[in-house]
Amino acid sequence: MNRKHFLSSLFTTGVSYKALAASLHNPDPSVRIPPHLKPGDVVAITSPAGYTTIDELQPAIKQIESWGLKIRLGDTIGKRDFSFGGTDRERAQDFQRMLDDPSIKAIMCARGGYGSIRIIDQLNFSKFIVKPKWIIGFSDITVMHCHIGSNYKVATIHSKMCNSFPEDWNKAEPVQRDTIVSVKDALTGVKMKYAISPHEKNRTGITEGTLTGGNLKTIENLAGSKSEIKTAGKILFVEDTGEYLYSIDRMFWNLQRTGKLSQLKGLIIGGFRIKPDDPGEEFGRTLYDIVWEKVKNHNYPVCFDFPVGHQINNYALKCGVLHRLSVTANGVELIEV
Repeated sequence: MNRKHFLSSLFTTGVSYKALAASLHNPDPSVRIPPHLKPGDVVAITSPAGYTTIDELQPAIKQIESWGLKIRLGDTIGKRDFSFGGTDRERAQDFQRMLDDPSIKAIMCARGGYGSIRIIDQLNFSKFIVKPKWIIGFSDITVMHCHIGSNYKVATIHSKMCNSFPEDWNKAEPVQRDTIVSVKDALTGVKMKYAISPHEKNRTGITEGTLTGGNLKTIENLAGSKSEIKTAGKILFVEDTGEYLYSIDRMFWNLQRTGKLSQLKGLIIGGFRIKPDDPGEEFGRTLYDIVWEKVKNHNYPVCFDFPVGHQINNYALKCGVLHRLSVTANGVELIEV
């Protein structure tokens, strides 16, 4: 995969919604983009889902500090309530403090797992929407991306989290280092440009729309709630892991039956780590069959095998930001506009 980028400056002033919207540069004025980070800014790390230890965070802390940023660890780091990074109350309080603290410019989730859905309704975003900051993560953190995007129209970053940073940077595979650098680029205002090889199952076309998406199972689970993803007029990306083909089929039926596929500008299929069918219970359809069955009556571009998901080539994507998706016989480009 070849990735090109260029620098963009962003400055924000004011605290009112009207002034804030006017001062934040985004081709889609309905979405507010948090200020990009500069040296000395604080990145806070918290565990809204699964637990982690301080020792496990050291590679991420070291790397982020090498970018000239400061780290502030949340109270949930090192705490454990069975599989969770502390009790629901502890995780909610930790996240709330970070949302409210004006000295914190970005909140990076330590890891995914499960747990964000248990605290999302306890969070108060009133200070966050006046002075937005970057929320970073993927997988279970799809809850945050969808909730914030649908209710507050603030951009977030879908990317690797602390548990994906290599222990030894010099020994890491180039693609792993590149995906970590993409997190830095997204935080510091670099406009991303991703280019991937063509795929025989793609549907060609060129489109523009606000990017949204995340973990497909989580998106399905949010349907009907106030965190439900909104896809009309947008480019949707989805990924998942550890699911049977029949379960993935059910998820895509959910997207279709809830109208989330009918008004898209484009569809990006990321990495899917699929469970093998049980012997004698073969589903008889591939992932490509499943998707094409649901999108055959629409005409927007569709691309497969995009480098996002539960895999080493999981690149940062800016949710809520306008992108151009170009799917041709020669390849695919996703460009932040």
